[in-house]
Amino acid sequence: MIKYIGSKRVLVDSIVCAVQAIANASTVVDLFSGTSRVGHALKKHGYRVVANDHNAYAHVLAQCYIEADRGDVEREATRLIAEFNRLPGKPGYFTETFCRRSRFFHPKNGERIDAIRDSIRAKGLEKDLEAVLLVSLMEAADRVDSTTGLQMAYLKEWAPRAHNDLVLRMPDVRPRARNGKGEAHRMDALDAACVLEGDIAYVDPPYNQHSYLANYHIWETLVLWDEPEVYGVACKRLDCRLRRSDFNSRRKFHASFARLISQIQAPVLIVSFSNEAFISREEVSGLLSRRGSVMVLDHDYKRYVGAQIGIYDPQGRKVGKVSHVRNTEHLFIVVPDGSAKVLQRQTIQPDRQLSLFSTDAPT
Repeated sequence: MIKYIGSKRVLVDSIVCAVQAIANASTVVDLFSGTSRVGHALKKHGYRVVANDHNAYAHVLAQCYIEADRGDVEREATRLIAEFNRLPGKPGYFTETFCRRSRFFHPKNGERIDAIRDSIRAKGLEKDLEAVLLVSLMEAADRVDSTTGLQMAYLKEWAPRAHNDLVLRMPDVRPRARNGKGEAHRMDALDAACVLEGDIAYVDPPYNQHSYLANYHIWETLVLWDEPEVYGVACKRLDCRLRRSDFNSRRKFHASFARLISQIQAPVLIVSFSNEAFISREEVSGLLSRRGSVMVLDHDYKRYVGAQIGIYDPQGRKVGKVSHVRNTEHLFIVVPDGSAKVLQRQTIQPDRQLSLFSTDAPT
């Protein structure tokens, strides 16, 4: 999957184990699906996943990894990937914007991206199949980019991988989950919380000022293929200035998060939060306690690589110091009052099958 700040790569086993600890659950709603890494893992374990994200690139990732099923797309996707891998490059908007005006990709790869993306659009494919091919292209581009993992800036000198040739691969599309076909939605999370129903809601919201659209604006443009006007050294889409989430605002976050929690259509909540968030661990627990009993699991992990090496200006001069290199991720498990069994445990061991909670108990 693509490099992604906030990815739950190192926590996904603990999240899956927390979901497995809920008795009789079959459907999980993921309101901020991002790369769909968590939903993809849950699908593998048989859960029906209902994914949502308001960014177009995240919606396409969910269409590929949650909604599409291997048996329906694998044969044709494999054929088309081989066809696209033979296409010669053809420079266009992407090459001009992200290889010449900026230096996110080597021009030889930008030309291939232009040619392949034009070809995907021209074929008028069924939506799940198109999503698989778009994700294949996105992940291929991610493997040859020249960044530290964010698209806020590019490296002063080409990353060694940027010289590699762009090669598409078949994404790891899972067979249909035993509990049913997944869904991918593209809504504002506050709207999605009112209408998407499940046994468990997994909630991993943005919780500081950094916008995922601004951090990954190139993927948004690659998916929409709309040749937007851009601004700044990073050639960001103009709508990065306009499409602002309340969850990226310190002033608005608390009220929006409280509203979100109150509207969720699931009896059990699993909420992921960082100690870098706008509100504290204690404030989150307080808000969640309105929905039932709360257990909190803490995980220590490294910050993303860009935060570890410092801050540089466009001329390559170091202009900021590293404040810290590790964070704590809090995993909150919320069940209706009266349904939680007694548990004195600081961590959930991902290699153990647990049955900690039952949602059949009276609330």
